[in-house]
Amino acid sequence: MTTPTSCEGCRNTDASSFAIPFTMAFQPIIDVSAGAIWGYEALVRGTGGEGALQVLSQVTDQNRYAFDQACRVKAIELAGRAIGDQHTKLSINFMPNAVYEPSACIRATLAAAARTQFDTNRLMFEFTENEHIADAAHVNHIVAEYRRMGFTTAIDDFGAGYAGLSLLARFQTDLIKIDMELVRDIDSSKVKQAIVRALAGLASELGITLLAEGVETAAELNVLRNLGIALFQGYYFAKPRLEGFTTSSELIHKAA
Repeated sequence: MTTPTSCEGCRNTDASSFAIPFTMAFQPIIDVSAGAIWGYEALVRGTGGEGALQVLSQVTDQNRYAFDQACRVKAIELAGRAIGDQHTKLSINFMPNAVYEPSACIRATLAAAARTQFDTNRLMFEFTENEHIADAAHVNHIVAEYRRMGFTTAIDDFGAGYAGLSLLARFQTDLIKIDMELVRDIDSSKVKQAIVRALAGLASELGITLLAEGVETAAELNVLRNLGIALFQGYYFAKPRLEGFTTSSELIHKAA
C-alpha cells in the first residue's frame, strides 16, 4: 500500500450521496464514582431516526474512507457547539480499515476541531473488534499514533468479536469497553462475574480503564461496581439522543 501524502490522496466516493443521509446521536458515559458525565459516544443514525445498521448497510469499499471521515467531522461539529465542560470526552467510532496513514487521515478531524474550538485532547477514538482486522500491525500503528497525538483510544465490544485476548496481546488501548453480552444479567451469572473479575485484574495490571456498556438495570450496575468498574454506559442511564446531549442533572439520581 502506498502511503498518501494527504487525505486528498486517499479520498473515495462522497458519502453525502447516501440514500439514507446520516447524522449522530449521543449517549453519555458515566463516571459513577464521581457522579458525573465522563463523556459522550457519537453513534451514527439516519437523519430520520433510522438505526445504525440501516446507515452502515450503505458503506462499501468505494465510500468507506469518505464515510469514516464524514462521521468524525459531523460528531465534532455537533459536540463542539454543545459540550461546554472542558474535561468531557467525545468518543468517536472509527473504521481501522478506512485509515490509510493516521497522520494524513486525521487532518479533516483536526480541522473540524479547530473550527469548533474543541480541544483535541478530549477526543477518544474507539474501534470495534467486531470489524475484521485485516492488518493488526497497521491497527497497532494507528493506536500508537493516536496516543502520540494525545487522543484517548479504546477497544469497543470487547469479548464479542474476532479476537478477544489475542487482540489485546497485540496492542493495548487506554480503555476497553466490555461488550453488553457480558454485562447482560451479570447479577445472576457467576460465570460472567468471574470473567469480568478476571478482566478487571488484567486491566489493572496493564494500566487500562474498563467501561461497561449496555447496562440496563440497577442490579447489573451494582454488581459491576463491586467488581471494580467505574465507567458505565447504557439505557439504565440514558438512550442515545439524536443530535442532543443528556445533561448531568437528568442523571443525578442514577449516577449517585
